[in-house]
Amino acid sequence: MESPAIILAIILANKARAAMSVDSTVKHESAGISKILHESFTDGAQLLLLGSMAVALVSGDAGHKLMAPFSIDLFKGMLSFFLLDMGLMAARNFKGLRGKPPITLLYAIGSPLSHALLASALCKLIGLPLGNTILLMVLASSASYIAVPAVLRHALPEVNPALYMGMSLGITFPFNIILGIPLYALIAIALL
Repeated sequence: MESPAIILAIILANKARAAMSVDSTVKHESAGISKILHESFTDGAQLLLLGSMAVALVSGDAGHKLMAPFSIDLFKGMLSFFLLDMGLMAARNFKGLRGKPPITLLYAIGSPLSHALLASALCKLIGLPLGNTILLMVLASSASYIAVPAVLRHALPEVNPALYMGMSLGITFPFNIILGIPLYALIAIALL
């Protein structure tokens, strides 16, 4: 789900870089769409994910059992370390939100709410059941907590990490866990 968003973000960033380089003396190298797509789909993490899905599809249940010590047991440990690193990075960058315009905080909370409401309207329109509606509302309200912050850190080093780490992991994620999910469930129950 996040790959198209990452690609779009990099395309938009390159367009912004190109526009800024016209107005300033700092020149940024702007990549073409084919280069962006090539880098997006041949990135190590992306290839690993796509390759593991292909192996799982081809090997079936027998392959799943054979690979479980690596793909399930080891994955949980590695994911824990990765999430710990992301949490530490968010904590280090959270103070960078000081002095940002109030619209920044409004966006970190308002965006999940508006996306959840949009998802609930769509679910009502197509007649999805309550459980599916709540799930789609939660998914629509979520920020990218893992992939996009990790990619932005490397692909767009000039972007302020407080914005994509501090907001998504420091504001939006806790909001969704503490208040958002119960609120989305109440909204879905009221609408259906």
